[in-house]
Amino acid sequence: MEWTPGDVSSDIEDRRGDSGGGGGGGFGFGGGGMGIMGFVIVVVIGLVTGHGFIGSLLGGLAAGMGGGGQPMQTQQQRSSGPVQETAAQHRDVQLLSFVLDDAQKQWTQILPQQTGRSYRKAKLVLFSNTTQSGCGSAQSATGPFYCPQDERVYIDLSFWNELKRLGGNSGDFAQAYVLTHELGHHVQNILGTEAKATQLMRNPATRSRASVELELQADCYSGVWAHTTQTRTVNGKPILEPGDMDQALANAAAVGDDHIQKMQRGTVSPESFTHGSSAERQGWFKRGFSTGQVSQCDTFTAGPDGYGG
Repeated sequence: MEWTPGDVSSDIEDRRGDSGGGGGGGFGFGGGGMGIMGFVIVVVIGLVTGHGFIGSLLGGLAAGMGGGGQPMQTQQQRSSGPVQETAAQHRDVQLLSFVLDDAQKQWTQILPQQTGRSYRKAKLVLFSNTTQSGCGSAQSATGPFYCPQDERVYIDLSFWNELKRLGGNSGDFAQAYVLTHELGHHVQNILGTEAKATQLMRNPATRSRASVELELQADCYSGVWAHTTQTRTVNGKPILEPGDMDQALANAAAVGDDHIQKMQRGTVSPESFTHGSSAERQGWFKRGFSTGQVSQCDTFTAGPDGYGG
């Protein structure tokens, strides 16, 4: 993937130097949010819902309540200090900054053109170990997730190590897939899809399917952004390079419910899926990539296996 290192995006909040990030306020339910590999977790007090990236490894799916597309302010008591990072982490931050700005610029054009709706920017929060979100306490074990309550994506950079353990990778385009999946949840929040899906997830009979369809649509939206990289350049060179799609598809396969369940317990239970199988995740990402159309990402009508693959 061709990109240019530069200044950190103004839409990034770097909390990696905070102390006490997970200690003040909130519901403390362990990082519920909308994520590329997570699950919806119930919050008894306040019923604040989000979706977390790595929750599939931690178990269960429970009902919740959507945020109605309105940001919720959270109060945090943190003291900030200098950020200690390796050269590799510094590069990762610059990469995520580039992808964040690039993807949001593209959605600012795509959404009005294709849906008639205006795009509003999300924030990206970088943290270490734990921090507070509008959806409760965010923990590194949860993995990357989007919180509709405060319209922020949360990422602990240590997640890339966990992703490689699952068989994924931390290549440039692979990281872009993870971030743009989370921004796909932000698009759903803007369009009102997240709130409707969360309503369905209150019903045990429709809970799993609604969660899967929500996540697969975010994969498709990630593909819609990736579609734009085919015709754009940076420094006179194409953004999309040979092997980039393989990186993204490897990560889509690594976070498939069937793959995770096989690693976890050696068996697969489709009725407990929260994000879709590896094939479904790859298929919907490829559908967004090949069409570049928001309208082609209607997983709720087509169903999880309706990606045409």
